[in-house]
Amino acid sequence: MELKQLSKWIFITGALVIGIIKLIIRPMQPGGEVTRYFLNVAPNLLGAFLIPFCACWFFSGRNFLIARIFKIESSYDLRLVCLMGFCYLVVNEYFQLIPYFGRTFDYNDILFSSIGLIFSCVVFGKIQTRVKENFEPRHV
Repeated sequence: MELKQLSKWIFITGALVIGIIKLIIRPMQPGGEVTRYFLNVAPNLLGAFLIPFCACWFFSGRNFLIARIFKIESSYDLRLVCLMGFCYLVVNEYFQLIPYFGRTFDYNDILFSSIGLIFSCVVFGKIQTRVKENFEPRHV
């Protein structure tokens, strides 16, 4: 399967899982304290995991300004996208300190976002390498 198609389906599935956790499972408050803790940080973990897949799906094969920045064609590009994604996640979390938005700031969200982003960088890099090996012509 092409990397763009694979990224599309991983992103859509992940977004649906995040929606189910936030809108259906978390309001029911199942389990004990540990379960609730992981349900509270799961959207951050999964959302950060999806950043490179989203960038690949939205920006591969395009040439406008933002696509040139977020296009993932090498491991350097992947690290750059993950670093910019992490900066965005930290800034977004600190914006929650402003009481106007009505959201809560939590260092655990930053921690689990960074864990998800690191894991995503490794997983996406391995998938990207495997796809390139399978689809590039071999010289005999």
